[in-house]
Amino acid sequence: MTRREKLAQMLVVGVTGAADAERIVQSEKVGGLFIGSWTDLSILTSGAVQRISRKSKTPLMVTVDHEGGRVSRLSKIGVDSPSARELAATKTPAQTRALAASVGKQLKRLGITVDFAPDADVSNESADEVIGDRSFSNDPATVTKYAQAFAQGLQDAGIMPVFKHFPGHGHGSGDSHTGTVRTPPLAQLRTSDLVPYRTLLKMPGVGAMVGHLIVPGLTGTELPASVNARAIGMLRTGKGYGGPPFNGVVFSDDLSGMAAISAKYPIEQAVPMALRAGSDIALWLSTDKVPTVLDALERAMDRGTLSSARVDRSVVRILRAKGVLTC
Repeated sequence: MTRREKLAQMLVVGVTGAADAERIVQSEKVGGLFIGSWTDLSILTSGAVQRISRKSKTPLMVTVDHEGGRVSRLSKIGVDSPSARELAATKTPAQTRALAASVGKQLKRLGITVDFAPDADVSNESADEVIGDRSFSNDPATVTKYAQAFAQGLQDAGIMPVFKHFPGHGHGSGDSHTGTVRTPPLAQLRTSDLVPYRTLLKMPGVGAMVGHLIVPGLTGTELPASVNARAIGMLRTGKGYGGPPFNGVVFSDDLSGMAAISAKYPIEQAVPMALRAGSDIALWLSTDKVPTVLDALERAMDRGTLSSARVDRSVVRILRAKGVLTC
């Protein structure tokens, strides 16, 4: 791969439909597509996304948010399931795994390869708050059991699960879509929000998404976890919360549509920040700025603030997740 092609593998971008996806894959060879609530879903039902991926030099990650409940982006085409909280209240872990496998098979047939689910947040928020019923429980042990079962079900169907939102959004101060979110101090997260990750990140073949969260005792007061080397370093090493080392793919949360980031940093600044901090993949919602983001990343490499070795490590992780590399 050329340097620019390697950098493009580290981008997953939202698309409006098949034409938008085909254009950006052909012109900039991005590593993945995000199917959002605004996407024309005929890209999936027509088989277009599989065709675009087959034509790509490197297979695409085709990603979606399907947690169930109110985060069911494909409900218009018949893919739906209960919320996490409802599953934990009405199903056993084994039943949850079977349900997730059934959903995963539907995603697989549509051409999806990665699901940004399950939500591993620990929360007692009321159902309609930002995390709310997206969380299985306010009990870390229950979250661990059910998130693991859901993830195993997706894997049974050939879908890569992505746990979110590290290091824990469930007791945060608000909604990162609309502004800055502060969590309880790291010492408190260690006994609650971070507990599920000690087990979940031992699973092979899973990803992790880092939230836009200010964590006292970890991130300082300015840089949220998603663009913070200390937070992503804790995820990678497990040090600081008793977790396992994690060498899977790390995704940023959306960098363009969430005010916790977008109100402070334009996308050409946010993406290099996320990748320098240690994320493998920067996620955002549109294709128009891909060329200028790649230009910014190349400048970062020229300046030495983003090293070739750092990029290569991420690209290897990404290609392993895609099944291109097996070593």
